[in-house]
Amino acid sequence: MSFRVTWDNLLDNVEELSADATLLTPVSQKPFHITDVQQHRVLIEYQGDSETVPLQREQFETLFERVDDATGSFDLDRLPPGAEPHATVMSLHPRFTIDDRDGTLSESETPTASPLVEAHTVEQDDGPREEPDISVYADALLLIDALEQHDVTSLTELDVPTLVNLYTLLSDVQRNANDLRQDVRGVLLDRLHHDQPVSGQYGSVQRAVRRNRTLKDDEEVLELLEAEGIDPERVLSVDTSKLDDALEVTSLSESDVYEIDESEYVRKADVDDEMKESRLQGLKDQLAGADEDTTELQAEIEELEERITELTSFDSGTSFHTRSTGG
Repeated sequence: MSFRVTWDNLLDNVEELSADATLLTPVSQKPFHITDVQQHRVLIEYQGDSETVPLQREQFETLFERVDDATGSFDLDRLPPGAEPHATVMSLHPRFTIDDRDGTLSESETPTASPLVEAHTVEQDDGPREEPDISVYADALLLIDALEQHDVTSLTELDVPTLVNLYTLLSDVQRNANDLRQDVRGVLLDRLHHDQPVSGQYGSVQRAVRRNRTLKDDEEVLELLEAEGIDPERVLSVDTSKLDDALEVTSLSESDVYEIDESEYVRKADVDDEMKESRLQGLKDQLAGADEDTTELQAEIEELEERITELTSFDSGTSFHTRSTGG
């Protein structure tokens, strides 16, 4: 298919997009909106920025040719600066697809929908809130309830049972939150293919590499150093910094003397405290403005408090022991 036909079809699909549709750039995940569609360009505005950015027809043609030259699959890492929205808009064409896992833009005979387009602005869900069946949710609710009942800014004034309850809940929240965090990290690692931060509502994350070094067999390392004219005695019974100094004056590489293991992880890049505070205030306002009958809810709370009391009460035969530090 020629680019002229592709361009005409693309403009038709862009014009059919709802006016409040939100699009995301494929690498940095920056939201933007299409403000106008013209014969030779598409005008966009990034969310939170009133400046209009024109996406010219010839720029789309260049991208079209690059996808074609790449045998139908173009690596998004090769996009020049400022060209990310072109790829997103191109994916509105039914025969062009962005794979956010592989980080590619490809042409296919099978029509597909773009994964980087929300058909409408996300609206507040006014439906009933459902309790997720995960441990951290229940632990967090219990912890919130405990924090509302006690002044934790003066811990020294709290009695022992209260401190035990707080410590138990904090420990449970930390453990279960970390388990869930690791599950989320595993999914994110499959979807983050670039080192640029990817933003969400409350913050951003980015793919990173953690690098660990393990010294190879001592005899092998010493033989390599001796072959390079380094007296093995210089690195015996010393830390690795001495070995690193020795490497700087030899032709040996770091991998010659270290077993290097790299593992990928998700690093928190930023936290939007203002957004978190705004969301929390919204939740507080919702609770304060609720006018439904709370009799059933109150009964559930009382039952939950009874269960907490049973779980955290002290048996008369239980005693506390402190660890002896004497010899």
